Amino acid sequence: MADTVANTHGPANLGTVVAVRGSVVDIRFDDQLPSIHTVLRADDGRIILEVLAQRDAQHVRAIALTPTQGLARGMPVQDTGGPLKAPVGKQILSRMFDVFGHAIDRQPEPPDVQWRSVHRAPPPLAARSTQSEIFETGIKVIDVLLPLERGGKAGLFGGAGVGKTVLLTEMIHNMVGHQEGVSIFCGIGERCREGEELHREMKAAGVLPNMVMVFGQMNEPPGSRFRVGHVALTMAEYFRDDEHRDVLLLIDNIFRFIQAGSEVSGLMGQMPSRLGYQPTMGTELSGLEERIANTDSGAITSIQAVYVPADDFTDPAAVHTFSHLSASIVLSRKRASEGLYPAIDPLQSSSKMATPGVVGERHYALAQEIRRTLAQYAQLKDIIAMLGLEQLSPQDRNVVGRARRLERFLTQPFFTTEQFTGMVGKLVSLEDALDGCERILRDEFKDLPESALYMIGKIDEARAKQTETADTHEP
Repeated sequence: MADTVANTHGPANLGTVVAVRGSVVDIRFDDQLPSIHTVLRADDGRIILEVLAQRDAQHVRAIALTPTQGLARGMPVQDTGGPLKAPVGKQILSRMFDVFGHAIDRQPEPPDVQWRSVHRAPPPLAARSTQSEIFETGIKVIDVLLPLERGGKAGLFGGAGVGKTVLLTEMIHNMVGHQEGVSIFCGIGERCREGEELHREMKAAGVLPNMVMVFGQMNEPPGSRFRVGHVALTMAEYFRDDEHRDVLLLIDNIFRFIQAGSEVSGLMGQMPSRLGYQPTMGTELSGLEERIANTDSGAITSIQAVYVPADDFTDPAAVHTFSHLSASIVLSRKRASEGLYPAIDPLQSSSKMATPGVVGERHYALAQEIRRTLAQYAQLKDIIAMLGLEQLSPQDRNVVGRARRLERFLTQPFFTTEQFTGMVGKLVSLEDALDGCERILRDEFKDLPESALYMIGKIDEARAKQTETADTHEP
C-alpha cells in the first residue's frame, strides 16, 4: 500500500522535539526547515504531526493529528517531505476511512488507490458553472418550498432527536438510487455510535456501493477533527473532476469543524476574538466551503448539519456558516412532537433558489401561497387555543383546513425508516408535489379527513387510503 505521506526528499531530514504542550509540539531542525502543512512523524511513525508555523530559522510549531502520549523532549522527528494525503479512486467506494486514509471498517486496505494532497485551491471563477439548476431530492416539502441548488450548499439546523440524520440518510438513498451519483459522508466530531449506526443503515438500504464515509471522531485530537473535512473534499473533487460525476457531500457537523479550529488556535497560543472563537475562523471556514462548487464537468452538492449553540442564531459560528449557504432548513422540535416528519419548519427555513427566474412562475406563486396559508394558520393558533375553532369566521376556518391538510400532505414516508414505521418509502417528483399542493389550495379534498393526506406520496393516494380505511372499519 502506498503511504499517506511518502518521503520524496532523498535522505531523511531529521529534527528533535524541544517542547510538548498537549497537542502542540515544537521541533528543532538544523539542516532544512519543513514548510507549512508538511507532515512529520515521531516515535517510529506512531505519532503524526502537521507543521502550522515556522517560529524562527530553526524551529517549527506543529499540531498532533494523533494522541501525543509517550512523546518526550529530545526524541527524533522525521520530515516526510509532503502534506497530508487522501486516497482517491473507484476503489474507495463502499469503504470507511479515518483522517489518514486508513480503512476503519475491518476490511483490508483498498488496492491501487492514488494519493492526493488534502490542501487544494477552490476551482477558479472561470471554471465554475454559472447556471442555477434545481437539485431534486424527491422530498416534497424541500422540493416545493426550499429547493436545493445543484452544486450549492444547504444547512440543516436542528437539535438532537428531530431527524437530522434520518433526513441526511434519505437524501443519500434518493441521490444514489435515482441519480447515479456518489455520496460522501464526512463525520466531524461524530460519536462512534452514530458512525456505526449509519454504516449499518446504509448497508441495509443497499446504497453502500456508491458511498464513501470519512470520520474524525469525537475522541480524536482537534488536529484530526480539523483536517477530516479536507480529506472528504479531496475525495469529492476526484469524482467531480476526474469521473465527471455528481457528488452529494454530507457533513455532520460543520460546527464541530469550527470548534476544532478554535481548539487548535488556542493551543497555538493565538488570542481569541469575539466570544472566544479563533481570529481566523472566517478564513478557515471559507477555505473548506469554497471548494464545494459546480464546474462544467460536475457538481458537488453539499448538505451540512449545523448545531446552533444555545439556539442563538447571532453566534459567530452560525453567522459565518449562513453566509456560505444557498438554503437553510430549520428542523423544529414542535413539529417532530406532532409526528409531522420530516420536521421542517417551512416558515423559518429559506432558500435562495425560490425565485420566479429559477423555479418558474407557477412554482413560485404556489410556494408563496402555501407559505401565506401556513403563516395565517400560525397566527390563528392562539385564537383557536383560547376560543375554539367555532369562533372563527368561515373564511378563516377554510384557511385553517387548507393549512392543516397542507401540513399533512407535506409529510412523507421514508425508505430509510421502512423497518420502523412499516410504511413503504415514497419518492415524489416535483410535478406531483406541486399538483397536490395546488389541488389542496383549491379545496378539492375538503370532504376528506386530514388523516387521509398524512404520510402519502402523490395526492391521488389520499382517496385510495380513505377507501381502505372505510373498508377496514366496516362491520
